[in-house]
Parts: sequence; structure tokens; C-alpha cells
Amino acid sequence: MNPSRDLYASLALSYVPHLTQLVDRNPYSPTYGCFDREYWHYRTLDFPCGMSQEFVLPFALLFVRDYPGNRFYQWERLREIAIAGMRFAVKGSHRDGSCDDYFPFEQAMGALAFSTYAMTEAYQRLGLDDGALVEFFRKRGRHLIRHNETGRLSNHQAIAALAAYNIFRITGDEAFRHCAEERMELALSWQNKEEGWFQEYEGADPGYHTCSIDFLAKLHQKSAQAGKPYDGLIAPLVKAVEFAWYFMHPDGSYGGEYGSRNTYHFYPHGFELMAAHSEKAGQIADQFLRGAAGGTRYHNDDDRMVCHCVYNWLQAWEDYHPRRPATPLNARAPFLQWFPAAGMAICKTDNYYAVANLNKGGVLKVYGAPDRPAPDAPDPGEGSAGHRAGPNGATRRDVCCTGSDTGLIGELDNGGVIVTHLMDAQHRVTAYPERGVFVVEGVFSRRRSKLNSPVRMILFRLVNITVGRFFPNLLRAAVQKLLITGKKRLPWRFRRTLRFDPDAVRIADEIPGPIPLRRLSAGSDATSIYVANSNVYQESVLRVPWTHAPAEIVEQARSHAALWEREIKGR
Repeated sequence: MNPSRDLYASLALSYVPHLTQLVDRNPYSPTYGCFDREYWHYRTLDFPCGMSQEFVLPFALLFVRDYPGNRFYQWERLREIAIAGMRFAVKGSHRDGSCDDYFPFEQAMGALAFSTYAMTEAYQRLGLDDGALVEFFRKRGRHLIRHNETGRLSNHQAIAALAAYNIFRITGDEAFRHCAEERMELALSWQNKEEGWFQEYEGADPGYHTCSIDFLAKLHQKSAQAGKPYDGLIAPLVKAVEFAWYFMHPDGSYGGEYGSRNTYHFYPHGFELMAAHSEKAGQIADQFLRGAAGGTRYHNDDDRMVCHCVYNWLQAWEDYHPRRPATPLNARAPFLQWFPAAGMAICKTDNYYAVANLNKGGVLKVYGAPDRPAPDAPDPGEGSAGHRAGPNGATRRDVCCTGSDTGLIGELDNGGVIVTHLMDAQHRVTAYPERGVFVVEGVFSRRRSKLNSPVRMILFRLVNITVGRFFPNLLRAAVQKLLITGKKRLPWRFRRTLRFDPDAVRIADEIPGPIPLRRLSAGSDATSIYVANSNVYQESVLRVPWTHAPAEIVEQARSHAALWEREIKGR
């Protein structure tokens, strides 16, 4: 028994009740096996979400594998549900095998790739022999061969490669192996070779970066098991792990609003697979486990997204690397790391650990820096009942998030909201890493916050069943520009200076003005683009409040110019 390893299984098993309530379990129901509760139970949607069918995989894994504490092992109902889920996916897909995610006739590649990987993995784990399902997988594979999506989402290309490779393993059809290799090469071509990060829309997102690591590491594992390993993946993955190492925080949390897509994603299985090739991968995985034990891991527990991590934790348990790093991640010596292409600066002193994204207007997160343990210090795990031990013996109070600044956000006299935290290639970044000083200059943008109404929904559905039905990528590109990459730049400028001093991070926001501001703040978790996997729970979102500008600062910005200075300490 390994308590650290077994935590992976424990985390996954705690979600079985949630997963079970999502699926239609009635064999006499026309939606038997559908995991989209909004569609089959609440009946508030007019189409089933194809992504939801990836939920078959945890049921298959729990049926076939006797994980520690798995009381569901060999329960026939789990196998039944997994198979029913695959068969409903056939019913819920279009004739060409594609499926929808957020609107009808979307033909979403991401939903197709995620659910196809999960279903083909479940199919193999269960040892099935079902001609109808195999033909369905072929349809899915042919769709991947013929179609791609708009936007640069490296994690989607990586999971598409993994799904295609699984179809190859099931069918033996070389066309699907070639498809897997093409998608793999495309994902690798979107990696910044110098810094190691995979592109997600307009830049680096450490959260989704772990997804790309995970999917490509799985692909390498599968190819090695087949006797023809894609060994060219190892060097890029090691580089990717080295980049990720900087975004695992001292409290065991990971990622945040400083990423291009605002995500806290952390998929540990890829790091367990890479632990044989990189000590840093093992350090990252161990730090996640310490954070999970201490309550600082992120939670993305809504019905649509909860499945991603559940099967990943089970796979991480299966491939837990037996040789763990001798040196824990929190033994990192002080450093300042600057990634100019990503626009990200990471600084560790004896007093704090800070991450900033200058390409995003200087978005910043600060954590307490733990005392570095002695080389022979025991691994933590116990603390007094009232003061739980955290990573490497440091108390959670020592290493918690002490500051989170997601840029300026203000309300105008006319009610409009303006922000500085969008990824923007027009920002001008000046870096003085040898002095620990970083400056970003840019313009405010208008925050979009359109909501649906009955009239808008009717009009959108008309577009879905007409233009969108025949030109799904055209509609997808328009939606992406409207909700994600598009910017309504304004004439008002800002200049943010971050100074990483030994004791604190000092922030100076200059607003040349005048701007008709009603109020101004520095948000602690503000976001302005649509990302399904953002705005979830990490301890920092409750621990750190927003900071509101004093009235005199607002008045100065209204009349001429303002300088708003403040500092964030780690202790």
C-alpha cells in the first residue's frame, strides 16, 4: 500500500456517485446510456452534448481494475453502463460520426476527439468485440482524417492523435495511424521550441499545457506497447515538463488566470508517465499529491467537465512511477525565470513565489515561499489537528496564495466595463530580468458580457440549422472571434510596472487619462473571455479578495492622470 499513490484512486472513487447520476440508466429509455443530464433528464437542451459520452471510461476502468478501495470492481452494472454509453454515442452523432458540443450541427472536433478516445479506450479495456461499434469508430476516424477545426488549440490536436491511434489499434487500418502521426506533428509544430509551451489560442496556458503533455505521453506509451515507439516525442515532452515546473505553486495548486485561457487544469497521468524521463515530472506529480491531500487542488466539478480528471487519476494510479524524486519541488532555490515569447516571469525569493504574464497586461499571482527543507527532511503528511502540514512540512498558512491581481477592471459612467487583462499582441512589453523589473504598456479593452435571451436563442438556432449545418467551421470561427479572441480596443492607455524585490512584488499602474471612470479595481480572479474550463474553484479565489482603488485614484484618472501603487508580500 502506498498512501501517496492511493490518493489518486481515492480522489477518483469519490466522484462515482456524481458520475452515476448523470447517466440515463433505464434500458427501455430512448436515451439509455446518455450522460448529458441536461438533455435526457432536465430536458432543457434540444441536442445531446457529444463530449459527455467520454464518461464511459471511468465506468470501464472501475469495472476491470481492482483499485484500492474500489468496491465497484466487477459490478456488472458498470460494464453495462459503459457499453450503453458507447451505443448512445452512435445514436447521438451525425451520419458522418461527428457530434456536437455547445450547439446543434456544431460538429465539434474537440468533443469528437475526447469522447472517441474515451470510448475506444473503454472498448479495449473491456475486451469487447462489437462490429457496430467498430464501424462507428471508423466513421469517427474518417472524420478526423477529413476535417480539422479553426483556432490553435494544441491540446485538441494531441487528443485527436490519441483517439486516431486507438482506432488504429482496434481496426488495424494504417490510415488511422497516419492520421495520428499527422495530428501529433501538428501539435508539436505549435510548441514553442525554445520555451517548451504548447499554444492555446493566443499564447501559453499552463493548465491546458498539462493536457497536451498528458495526451502525447499517452500516445508515446501506446506506441511503445505496440513495439513502434514514437521516441521523437520524448525530447519535446521533457521540454514541456520543464516549462510546467514553474507553474506548480508552493501550496500544490497549479495554473490560474495568468494563462492565455485562465485555466487551473492539472492532468497528473502525463507527469507520471514522464517521471521516467524527467525528475521534474516526478516533482510536479508529488507536489500535486501533497496539495490534493491538503485541499489546495483545483475543482472543476460541474456536470459537463467533472469526468476529465476522474479517469486521469485512475490512470495516474496505474502508471505511478515507483522511483520518486529525492528532492521535493519546494526545495527550489531562489530564481527569476523570464520566458520572453510567453511573456511570463516567475520569481522565487526567500519570502514569496510569484508568476506574472506580461502579454496579458501583467496578470499576477503570489504565494508564500516555504522554508526549504533539509535534504534529509521526512516527507510531510501529518500536522497538528488545527494546523495541517502542507508541502514539505511548511504549514498551509506559510505557502498559501497571498495575492492575486488579474489586472485593472473599471466601470465607466455609461455602465460599460473596461479591462486590461486580455491577451493582446499589441501590448508592448519591456523586460529587465537582471533587475527584476517588467513593464507592459497597452490599451484598455471593453469587456463583453452578452447573455442569451429567447429572441437571440431563436435566431442562433436558425443559424445552426441553416448556415451552421453546412459550414460549421465558418460559424465556429465567428463564435471564437465574438467570445474569445476578438477585442474591442479603446483609446485609453495603461502602463503597469512589476518589480520583484526580495521581500515583495511591487505594482505600479499608470493611467494617463482622463477616463470617465465610475469605479476601478484590481480583480483577484476576473476573466473576460469564454473558456468552458475557467472560473472554477481553486483556494485562491476565496482566500484573496479584490482590491478596490481609493476614491482619490479614481478622481485623478477622471481628471488627468493617476498612479496607483501597491505591494504584495508572501508572508
